[in-house]
Amino acid sequence: MIWDFRGPAAKKTAEHHLIHLQEYLALEKIPFIVTDIESLSEFHTIAYIAVEEVYMKKIRDELKPHRGQLYTL
Repeated sequence: MIWDFRGPAAKKTAEHHLIHLQEYLALEKIPFIVTDIESLSEFHTIAYIAVEEVYMKKIRDELKPHRGQLYTL
C-alpha cells in the first residue's frame, strides 16, 4: 500500500508518516514484508508497506492508502 506526499516537504512528511505506519503494524501485531520511503522526484515521495494479502483489507480500510500495488519478491 502506498501513500503519496507532494511538495517541498514531501520527503520529511513521508519519513514521519512511515514512523506511524510502523507503529501501527507493531500495535496491531501485523507482520510486514517491507516498509520504506522512496523519493520519486524532488517534490514527490512515497511511503509504502507490503504485507501478506490476508492483512491487506484491514489496513486498507483503517489507514486509507492513496493507492495499492501487488508486491512480488
